[in-house]
Amino acid sequence: MEKSGLPRTLDGFIVLEGLDGAGTTTQQKLLEKSLSAGGIPHWTCAEPTELPSGRLVRQILRAEVEARPETLARLFAADRNEHLYGKNGIAERLSRGELVICDRYIFSSLVYQGISCGPELPEALNRGFPLPELLIFFDLPAEVSLGRLDSRPSREIFETAPFQQKAAILYRETVDSYEAKGLKVLRIDASKPIEEISACIAGAVGDIAAKFRTAAHTDKTA
Repeated sequence: MEKSGLPRTLDGFIVLEGLDGAGTTTQQKLLEKSLSAGGIPHWTCAEPTELPSGRLVRQILRAEVEARPETLARLFAADRNEHLYGKNGIAERLSRGELVICDRYIFSSLVYQGISCGPELPEALNRGFPLPELLIFFDLPAEVSLGRLDSRPSREIFETAPFQQKAAILYRETVDSYEAKGLKVLRIDASKPIEEISACIAGAVGDIAAKFRTAAHTDKTA
């Protein structure tokens, strides 16, 4: 389905987005447990991926490999393309009736690479990618994000106070822009307790998941 001014939307594709330390990974794991318990066919994934392209991106993020900001933006897009259309990727999983929940997607590139190398290149690289049926945005002040990152043994190249402060602002602007054009967005106050956030997400995902439960039941009884 195409919305006004937006690329097509992939039914059953859900994306979690937010600053580093916002809690997307924790909530993805909790959602996965809930879906498994409910018998919903699903796949959870993340970007950068564990593909060779994604592993290179992670090496750059950890400052193990040096690369220009523009190079990193292109690598993110290449990894995303393979993630979407490669074997056992997002498109294939959706086509066989699996709900897909992805931790980070194009919105991260528009924010992080938009700051590091300017908006034009990441916008051009990501313009043709399809959108999720639902974007769950974890809104968190930069200072809270940085406080959570203090517990980690090491930080990646973008996990600094100046960068996260810019990212917090640009994330909100980016999400606002897509929502205004028709993308379905669930905004989460990521400073709230984990259990409260989990319940909110479960409620929003419920209607989408129900379609996959029905489809799975139909397949078994056919």
